Amino acid sequence: MNILVVGLGLIGGSVCKALKKYTTHFVAGSDINKDIEFAALRDVAMDEAFTGDYSGFDLIIMALFPDATEAYLRENISKMPKTALLTDVCGIKGDFSRRLRDLAAGNGLRYIGIHPMAGKEFGGYHNSSADLFQKANFIIAPHEGAAEEDIEALRIISSEIGAGKIVVTSPENHDKMIAYTSQLAHIVSSAYVKSPELGLECGFSGGSFQDMTRIATMNERMWTDLFMQNRENLIFELDTLIENLNKYSEALRNADSDEMLRLIAEGRQLKEDNLRHRVGQPN
Repeated sequence: MNILVVGLGLIGGSVCKALKKYTTHFVAGSDINKDIEFAALRDVAMDEAFTGDYSGFDLIIMALFPDATEAYLRENISKMPKTALLTDVCGIKGDFSRRLRDLAAGNGLRYIGIHPMAGKEFGGYHNSSADLFQKANFIIAPHEGAAEEDIEALRIISSEIGAGKIVVTSPENHDKMIAYTSQLAHIVSSAYVKSPELGLECGFSGGSFQDMTRIATMNERMWTDLFMQNRENLIFELDTLIENLNKYSEALRNADSDEMLRLIAEGRQLKEDNLRHRVGQPN
């Protein structure tokens, strides 16, 4: 395939590097920062920098922030070949994905969103890696009526660059689940580091502190965009978490050891059941 990757940040750069390392597809890359394009060429992360001519591309992968993805597509879709399949790697689907699908369909193109569940604490091309997606979960979120061959093409590409478990689901279910498994964790991490004790943690912290705070370094512009576009699902998850946290707080205020023991045991049991369920799931 001839593949164009638009946006060479952490995800887009990693897609390019993985495609070059693990496949024989032709890869062109485009970034608003031409120094990044030069770096990608130097790293042999792509075959060429995008020339502005969209003809001949089979797959166009947009690796930009959600708002930028939509703006880019509106500006350039009329130049894209009708045979191209369009996709994006944004962590939001739902209404956003529906707008992209309608825009593509109105111009005679096909669109299906994907979401590789991989990342790092820090973004940017220089943190990208060909192995970022190894054994990572990949979500393909087609709308009803999407062509099976297009879904299969994205499944193959995802597998080629290292995906572990590949899940095909609706854009709406994607957003519902991602609010819980990803976005909520980012909000918790951001709030967790706002303790006045943060500057005094050195020498007192272990793995649990690192796990809880690792993603607090998220890009505020991108994650605000993601949160706001999925706010109803995220509000539900955040309110549920607050309700549960209040139960622990109340047990402490009441010096109620029996209730605290019950709450901790309940959480342990739920996680153990979840782990047993995961073991039985196919990859």
